[in-house]
Amino acid sequence: MKRSSGILMPVFSLPGKGGIGSLGKESFEFADFIHACGMSIWQVLPMGPTGYGESPYQSTSIYAGNPLLISLEKLREEHLVEFSDDEFEAGADPNCIDYQAVRQTHDSLLRRCYLTSYDKLKDNIEEFRRAQPWVDDFSLFTAVKKHFDNIAWRSWPDEGIRLHKKEAIDTFRVLLQDEVRFVTFCQFLFFEQWNALHLYCRKLGIRLFGDMPIYVAEDSADTWTRPDVFQLDKNRVPIRVAGVPPDYFSADGQLWGNPLYNWQRLYATHFRWWIQRMRHMAQMYDIVRIDHFIGLANYYSIPYGASTARFGRWFKAPGRALIRTLKTELPDLEIVAEDLGCVNDRVQRLIDYSGYPGMKVLVFGFDGQQNTHHPSNWVKHCIAYTGTHDNDTVLGYLRRADEASIHKAMEYTGMRSIEDGPVCFVRTAIESIADTVIIPMQDLLGLDNSARMNTPSTIGNNWLWRMTKDAASDELANSVYQLNLASGRLSE
Repeated sequence: MKRSSGILMPVFSLPGKGGIGSLGKESFEFADFIHACGMSIWQVLPMGPTGYGESPYQSTSIYAGNPLLISLEKLREEHLVEFSDDEFEAGADPNCIDYQAVRQTHDSLLRRCYLTSYDKLKDNIEEFRRAQPWVDDFSLFTAVKKHFDNIAWRSWPDEGIRLHKKEAIDTFRVLLQDEVRFVTFCQFLFFEQWNALHLYCRKLGIRLFGDMPIYVAEDSADTWTRPDVFQLDKNRVPIRVAGVPPDYFSADGQLWGNPLYNWQRLYATHFRWWIQRMRHMAQMYDIVRIDHFIGLANYYSIPYGASTARFGRWFKAPGRALIRTLKTELPDLEIVAEDLGCVNDRVQRLIDYSGYPGMKVLVFGFDGQQNTHHPSNWVKHCIAYTGTHDNDTVLGYLRRADEASIHKAMEYTGMRSIEDGPVCFVRTAIESIADTVIIPMQDLLGLDNSARMNTPSTIGNNWLWRMTKDAASDELANSVYQLNLASGRLSE
């Protein structure tokens, strides 16, 4: 495998007007920045509509795109909608996302766009519907949720639509036809812009690297339309849910609450649901990371209603059979295994069997608890990171680390002080043996934990960071380019 490098940067964290990053001008400019760095990979976080706590890992659909990321400015340039710059303001702080303000602004202007441009785009939208069969279910689900004041689908007062009965579906599709069309319209716009960005990245030699949560949100179109795929009872209530057990980082473990898969049913259907999902991922991305890959070998199962993850236990999953099917059906899909956490012998055997590269995280390498992450133990066939979206930035980590860990980091990376840690960590990762290196944008910028993306098991202060407008400078790009040049990682 050719040595390469890239940047982890969520689209929503890009600078620009409108209160949130978008698939417009700022995305194309960031692709130019990656190219100028001599890099060839752009890793993003899940692109679906955000769910509880604005987490992209709790989306209302495994297929849909987040309408908040649609570039309204691009729609205005294409004469599909008219609005003033004053109407486009959303949030007072340009470096922090105010989701409530952003959602209000985008909903208002997208509805205006729908009223003025739907008929003009009608034929293209119909073609999109035929190519994306999931969109009808998602659009109806979203419209019904709005009709019932956005409460979770399991609490919808109409039993027929709650249980996905055909008669009720037909009734609500007629009743809410205008709202259903609007949701479909937004999905059409999203994928038009996403595909344009994807094409531009390919022309620059940049591969888009997507992140796919292994589990599906309970309040999603996916659980509503396909309850047979999940461990739900006859009333659609989860029987057991996902999480991870207590560990070094959390005394109570993590209670995610996602419904677990009915693996027996999936196996019996030759994993058709998974194949459809992964085929969609292959259309969106050039590389796909399966988040919590561990769950394909064995999964932690917690009784529904438990107060903490302490009450769970492990079950086996048919990972080998799934991987065999994926390789047969989608032989060209490049997959990365997110193997952070409880990597027991069964998990390691599955990773070896799959041949997928796993992950190494530099900030885990110096505390004595995760010595497989020390760069002296890295292998070529891996994806190496300075850090991930779920942990401290490098500077944040060093400011909180104990003296022994800091001493080990200084000894290996050559850093002389905590403040020059980010530069030294980035250099260490890029110069490493790993075939592929991904650097979070916050670490390239040397930012502290005020720019941390997510703290697991917390709600309210995550997924908010946005990059300063001029941070991705020519000077920074040149310094990263020189690192890639010296390390044999330049893109072609």
